[in-house]
Amino acid sequence: MTASKAGTPTASRSVRLRYRDVLREPEAKQLLAGTLVGRLPGGMAPLAIVLAGAHTFGAATGAALAALYLLASAAGGPLIGRQADRHGQTAVFAVSGIVSCAGLLAASTGSNLLGQITAAVAVAGGTKPPLEAGLRSLWGMGPGSVMPTCDHQRTALALDAASQELIYIAGPVMVAGIALAASPSAALLVTAAFGIAGTALVVTTHASRSWTPVDERLVDWLGPLRSPQLRTLYAAMACIGVPIGAITPLAITAATRYHAPWLAGGFPAVLSAGAVLGGLAYGARSWPGTSPQQLIALAALFSAGWLAVIVTGGPATVFAATASTGSLMAPLLAVAFVMTGALAPRGTVTEAQALLVAALDVGCALGTAAAGVLHPLFLPAATTAGALILLTARRHLAQADDRPPHVPPRPVPPLEAIT
Repeated sequence: MTASKAGTPTASRSVRLRYRDVLREPEAKQLLAGTLVGRLPGGMAPLAIVLAGAHTFGAATGAALAALYLLASAAGGPLIGRQADRHGQTAVFAVSGIVSCAGLLAASTGSNLLGQITAAVAVAGGTKPPLEAGLRSLWGMGPGSVMPTCDHQRTALALDAASQELIYIAGPVMVAGIALAASPSAALLVTAAFGIAGTALVVTTHASRSWTPVDERLVDWLGPLRSPQLRTLYAAMACIGVPIGAITPLAITAATRYHAPWLAGGFPAVLSAGAVLGGLAYGARSWPGTSPQQLIALAALFSAGWLAVIVTGGPATVFAATASTGSLMAPLLAVAFVMTGALAPRGTVTEAQALLVAALDVGCALGTAAAGVLHPLFLPAATTAGALILLTARRHLAQADDRPPHVPPRPVPPLEAIT
C-alpha cells in the first residue's frame, strides 16, 4: 500500500449503505473515535487561549493569541501532512502530537511573559497533527485500505463531515465549564490531554502503522498544488469558509441587537447542529449526479441559505434559516473531501486533505476579520464567488469522476519535464 491508493470498482453508484456497514470495517470505529477526540483541541484551544490570555494580558491579547493558534495550525497542517505521506503516519503524528501537547502545557503555566506564551501557542498550533487529513487518506479505497468501495468511502466521509461538527458544539461548552469550575489554565490542560489521547488512539491502529510512505522521487515540492483542479477547489472552499468564520462575531452582534446574550452561542451551535443532521442525511442514501455537479449545487444552495439568514428578521426566523443553511455544510464538505482524494497526485493525499482544511481555515479567518467591518451581504457574496469558481471550472473538475477507479493517480511530472 502506498500513500495514495488505487480505488476499487463498485457494482453500482446507487448501492445504499448504512453507517453500521461502514463502522463494521476493520478499525473504522477506533479511527473515527480517535480522530474526534484528537481534534477536540481545534474546538477547545481557541476559546481556552482567549480566556487564559485575557486573564493575564487582556481581552485583545487573548484574541490575538487564539488567532495565532489558528493560523499556525493552518500553516503547519499541510507541512505535517506532507511528512506523513513521505515518512508514514505513526512517527510523524506521534511526534507532532507530543510537541503540540507540550506547547499547550507551556501555555497553561500562567506565565506573565508574553513572548513565552506566544511561542508556546505558536508551537501548539503549528505542530497539531492533521488527524482529519490522515483519517480521510486512510478511508481511501483499494488493497489494504479501510474502506473497500467508493460507496463505503462516500458514506464514511459523510459521517466524518457530520460528526466533526460535534467538536465545535462540545469543545467550547467543555472549556467554559472547566474555566468556570477551575480556571482557564485547567481548560488548556484538559485540551492537551484530549489531543494526545486521540493521537494515541489513531497511531496505534494497524491501518495507520501500515501506511507506507511514497517514494519522494515521485513528487515535487509543490505537492498537491501542482494540480490546477485542486487549486481551483481550494480557492472555492476558502470562499465557502468565509461565512463559517463570520458566524460567531455576527452572533455576538445579534445578541446585542436583540438584547438576548444567549444568541452569542446559540447561532454557532444551531449552525453546527444543522450540519450534523444534514451530513447524516446525506450519507444515509445515494444522490444523483457526479461529485462536481453535487458540489456546485450544494455551494449554490449554501449561498442562497446565507442570503436567507441575513434578510430574515427576528431570532426565531434567523435560527431556522441558520439551521437550514448548516444542513448543507457537512454534505458540501463531504463531497469536497471525496474530490480532494480523487484529484490528489500520487503520494500527496494526506497533504492534499490538510490543504483543504487550511483553505477553509483561511476563509474562516477572513470572515471573522470582515464581520465587524463589511455589510452582512458579504456572506452570500463570498459563497456565490465560490460557487462561480466551481461552475466555471466544472469541466476540469470532472476529472474527479473520470479517473477509472482501478487506476491510481499519475505521478506528478518533474519540473524539467514541464518546462
